[in-house]
Order: sequence, then C-alpha cells, then structure tokens
Amino acid sequence: MKINKHFKKSFFYTSILMSLLPTLVFGQSSELNEESIFVRKSTDIQRTTLEPVIDGVLDDEIWKQATVITDLHQVNPVDHGTPTQESIFYVTYDDNYFYVAARLYDTEPDEIIARTMIQGQSIRFDDNVHVILDTFNNSRTAFRFVTNANAIRDDAVFESPTSANFDWSGIWLVDSQVDDQGWTTEIAIPFTTMNFDPNATTWGFNLEREIARTNERLAWSSFNRAIDPSTGGQIVGMNDLQQGLGLDIVPSVTVANAENHINNSSDSRFDPSLDVFYKFTPNLTGALTLNTDFSATEVDDRQVNLTRFSLFFPEKRDFFLQDSEIFSFGGATSNNGTPFYSRRIGLDAASGQPVDIDVGGKLAGRIGNLSVGALVVQQEERVGVEDAPLFVGRVTQNILEESRVGAIFTQGDPNSLIDNSLAGVDFRYRNTRFSTNHTLTGDFWYQQSDTDGLTGDEKAYSANLDLSTENTGLSGTLGYSYIGAEYNPALGFANRRGIEKIDAEMQGRYYVSNNPLLRYYFGRLRYSHTRRIDNGEMQSEELSARLFSLNSHQADRLYLDVQREREGLVADFQISPGIVIPAGKYSFDSAEFGLESSEFRTFIPNFSYKQGDFYSGEQRQMGVGLGWQPGPRFSSNFSYTYTNVELPQGDFITRIVSLNATVAFSSTWSWINLVQYDDLSSSAGLNSRLNWNPQAGENLYLVINYNFDSDGVFSGVSARDSEIALKYSKNFRF
Repeated sequence: MKINKHFKKSFFYTSILMSLLPTLVFGQSSELNEESIFVRKSTDIQRTTLEPVIDGVLDDEIWKQATVITDLHQVNPVDHGTPTQESIFYVTYDDNYFYVAARLYDTEPDEIIARTMIQGQSIRFDDNVHVILDTFNNSRTAFRFVTNANAIRDDAVFESPTSANFDWSGIWLVDSQVDDQGWTTEIAIPFTTMNFDPNATTWGFNLEREIARTNERLAWSSFNRAIDPSTGGQIVGMNDLQQGLGLDIVPSVTVANAENHINNSSDSRFDPSLDVFYKFTPNLTGALTLNTDFSATEVDDRQVNLTRFSLFFPEKRDFFLQDSEIFSFGGATSNNGTPFYSRRIGLDAASGQPVDIDVGGKLAGRIGNLSVGALVVQQEERVGVEDAPLFVGRVTQNILEESRVGAIFTQGDPNSLIDNSLAGVDFRYRNTRFSTNHTLTGDFWYQQSDTDGLTGDEKAYSANLDLSTENTGLSGTLGYSYIGAEYNPALGFANRRGIEKIDAEMQGRYYVSNNPLLRYYFGRLRYSHTRRIDNGEMQSEELSARLFSLNSHQADRLYLDVQREREGLVADFQISPGIVIPAGKYSFDSAEFGLESSEFRTFIPNFSYKQGDFYSGEQRQMGVGLGWQPGPRFSSNFSYTYTNVELPQGDFITRIVSLNATVAFSSTWSWINLVQYDDLSSSAGLNSRLNWNPQAGENLYLVINYNFDSDGVFSGVSARDSEIALKYSKNFRF
C-alpha cells in the first residue's frame, strides 16, 4: 500500500501529539482518595410473596420487607459530594416483577420540575429517577428505566457502556405522587420485558436521581462522573426467575386514505399486521413480523447537505430497534463503514418512500458470554430489485472484564438485482479503571464485501483508541480507517469509498469550585485528514478548535469555535441547482460562536452564528431557536437555520424552518405536531400524531401527513400529497 509524503507527515505529527497525551494526563496533580479507586458496591435482595398496588403511595407492606438503599452520592456538581436532598430506595422482587420504590425528599416541594407528560418522551430536564439493570452482569449492556413525578415512562437499552439506544421501548408499570415532603414513585418491571440468565444470582444494578432546578445528579455507584453498566454495582439474590410462556402477540390494524392533490387521485388501504415474540429461553428471543406497518413512526428532521457525501439518519422503527444492541458493530467515530444500517430495509434508496415488508424474522439474545443475532426480511417485490430475502447475522463473545470480540455477516441488496454479501470481524477493548481518572477504549474492525461484477478493492478496516474522562483533566482519541474503492455494504452505510483517514482529538475539561455561575470550562482541538487511495491526493482536511466552552450550573453553554478546512475536488461539484464548483483544491477558514440555553428553563433561546470562507467564496450561517415549556401540558420549539453562500459561480440561500408543538391532555392522551420547510426541496411538510396510550403495550394513533410545494418560507403553498391513517395495536403477553 503506497502512502504519500503528506499523509505520512500528518500521521507522524498526530502520533506525536497523542503520544504526549498520557504524560499530560498523568502529569496532573491528583491525590488518590476513596472515589479515585473504583470499588464495586454490592447489596442483597430478598424475594417477596407480597404484591404492591402501583399507585405511587408507599403504604404497602412489601416495602417494609424490601432492601433499603440510602447511600447515594453526588456525581454533579461535585464528584462524590454530599447530596443536598435525601433519597430512600426500596428494592425487591417476586415471581413476575422486579420492584423499586423511592421516597425522594425535597426541602422545596413546590420547586419540583415535572414538565413532561407524554409517555416515551425524554425527561432528562425533569426531576427524575433511573433504574439500571445489567441482567447479565457483564458490565457492557443493560436496561434503563426512568420516570418523573408525572409517572412518565422513559426507557433505553445500553448497546455498549458508552452508547444507549433511547428509541427502545419496554413494557413496565409506574406511578408517582408529589406531597409536602417531596415526591414518591413505585415501579414494577416484568421479567418478561428483559432478557436475562436464569441461572445467575447476581445482576449489575444502579440507581440515579436528578434534581432539575439545581442540575444535580446523584448515583448509588459511579466512577469519574460516569453512570453506565461498567460503573454500576451489584445486587445479589436473584433466584428462580420465571418468564411464563415468554410469548407476546401484538396484532395491529391500520386504515388509511392517501391523496395525490396534483393528479386528483386517492387510494385507500386496510392493513392488518402481526408481530409475535417468543422467548425460547429467558435470554434468547425470536420475533416474527407479518405485513409490517410503520405509519405511526416519527418523521425525520430535515437537513440541508452542502457536502458531496450522503447524510446518515437514525433508525426510529420499533421492529428494528428491538435488540438493536445485539447487532451494533465496531465503535468507530464515523458512520462511514457501517456494515448493517437498518434503514436500508423498508425504504426505497432513490425516493426515500416506504417499502412494504411482507415478512420478517429475528432471533436475538445471549447464551452465556455469547451474544447472537439473526435477522431475515422479505420486502415486497419491486421492478429492478432482487426478491430474495435479506439476511444479517451477528455474534459477539465477551472477553476479559469489559471487552468483546465479534463477527457479522450480511446477504442481499434491498435496492438492486445484484447479489451482495459482506463479512466482518471486530474487537472492542475497554478498561474503565485504566487509571485513577481515565477510561481506555480501543475499537478495531475489518470487513470484506463481495458484489457481483466488482473485482477491485472491497475491504475496509479501522482502528481507534480513546482515553477519556468526564472529570477534570485531558482526554484524547486517535483513529485510522481504510475504505476500499469497491467496498459495498448493500445493507450498510458508506458515503466515502476509496479513501483512508486519520482522526485525532484532544479535549480538556476543568470543573470550577465555588463559582456561582460556572460549573466547568471545556476546550477541544480536532484534526482529520482524508486522502484518496488511488493517487494519494488529499480529499478533505479539517483542523478545528473549540477555544472555549463556558458551561453554567443550569447547563447553559457559551462557546467559540475556529476551523480551517481543505477540500480536493477531482470533479466539478454541483452544490446548488445551476451552481457548480470547479474541480481543484480549496482552503477556507471560518469561525462560529453560539449560546445554547438550558432545557431546564421555561423559555429556551438558542443562537449561533458562523462566518468565513467557503471554497472560492464566502458563507454566513445563522441559527435561531426558541423553546417554550410553560408546564406539563404544552411545549413548543421553533428553529430557523439560514445559510447565505456567495461564490464566483453564483449565490444561493438555504433555509430550514421547523416548528414543533406538543399537547398533553393527560398522561395517556397526547398530540404531537411537526411542521418543516427547506429551500432545497422547496417543500413543506406537516406530521400530526394523536396518540392514546392507556397502558404500556397498547396504542391508538391518528396520523395526518401533508406535503406541500412552496415557493418560499410557507409562501406560495400548494398541496402535493397527503395521508390520514388510523392505527391500533395491543400487546398480549403470556
């Protein structure tokens, strides 16, 4: 492999920078104390024969027999500091449920913040409590259950110690009450909601509390301000756990009518669908989906792309989110080179329109230290697309204390007749206790695709090292990736091929003591260089610095960034209709400052401004946002992004406008509305969803989608197409 002189030089200086990092880090003055050395907490739990009434009132006899936990400590603002408020947790279990109750004292009960009243929405900026259950006690994956004083269910699954999938949704029970002493909550988590090892008597376990008005975080177990599966404690005494039949049957029906307002035509549909989940063992689940319907799925946020590389959008569909942590691969800092990207399935690559899934099957879970996943999907038959089933297989083995090694295989192309397959291996090394203040993570992977008609370089590989801390100190990363010119993950994501890239980043954080306004300072230096493999020429280069970021106790942020970019175009690039940037090498500088207000506030203004060179011209970009959350029943957020580009070849302006308004009639009825507009597509869209959620696992949706052609920002508007859909689903668990 031929490496040009410039690339060698870049890599050389980057390596020197990173080699100095341990010296800089460990050279800091740091006295060892009891929180500097992680000692895993442990507590016993007893089975109960009693059953509480889940009403948020702690008057049930069961809580007198439960394990009592009171020794929480601060994570923020002072690591292992003394909490300002007292917390008492009660933990026990029976044949069917894991129970947690809490008495959360507050000296100012009228100041308790509980502004979220819609099930499933984030309650990060409310007073809340977290329960983290690492059911395999592997310090890598876990379930997270969160609630607030309105008894809202917010949950997630940790795909790794540092990555949680917040779109995952489980079935569990909760109720909360506010009184003159603070607030209380009762939680019942069915064992049928979680995979676990029935022979294990010890689970990883943690508790967390957040006090919103002071932005105070408390935890039962943490290390270096991190609260995740690798820093949790243990709960001992989980015996004879059962999951019943382990069978979930989820029928749903959708009635919809779509109209094309240009052609003056309409189309009605009646779509019954069925999802079936069966636990072959308590930790191995099979899933079957028939005639899957995604009409109630949240729409994507619009983006304007001023690069020549495609954008990455997150998955939001429940079928693919279930057990998504099993299929996660690698851990590189870029999405380029992802072997499995579930949005390739059920969406047309050219139009972005949904494609019906006739049948899909999934098997996912754990067998001892081995995690396995298999996915098979049959899409509807389309012209020009292979009708063979699409397949993804994934296996990982836990090794050492916190690390894993794995392999992945994919087969099929959802958007062509060309046969495609891919095989890959990955290794993640993680050491939370690498030093008294740092975690060391290493990610290494290799992939090889095989596409009919391609005979060139179809391999891709990556290596990444990360030394990080959330405490006062320095952190840094160093990464390298290689993507072959013919690498083709038909079920994955690759927006740059035929390149190799180095990344390096150093950041520093300093927590301030006894400052009434600031909690910590933050700064960052980042460098990346991407070159073409075929000729060794630079494709992209970036050197950027966050000169300062001032972070308040209320999570407000004021920052200043500077950036130098270089781009090498081997072909003309049409950046906007009728405006073409000629091939050549370009270098341009820019600066950006911004103010991000905390979402703890009722009014949430945000502002950013960026100005500088852009290719052979100039660019000015302004972002304005305003959120309003007066209480638990209504919230709204407006954002406007304006970009003005002036080039010798011509000028253009892009705008993205978004307005979100949410109404919570109660904790079971909600109405969510999103209106978006962007210049590049000259279109506006409305997504309105009325949702009835009487209990976890049961939903009724009324969804209205309208798309409009628009000459300007909501001017010259004419309807293009629309759809109204009514969907009902219910989970029957046995």
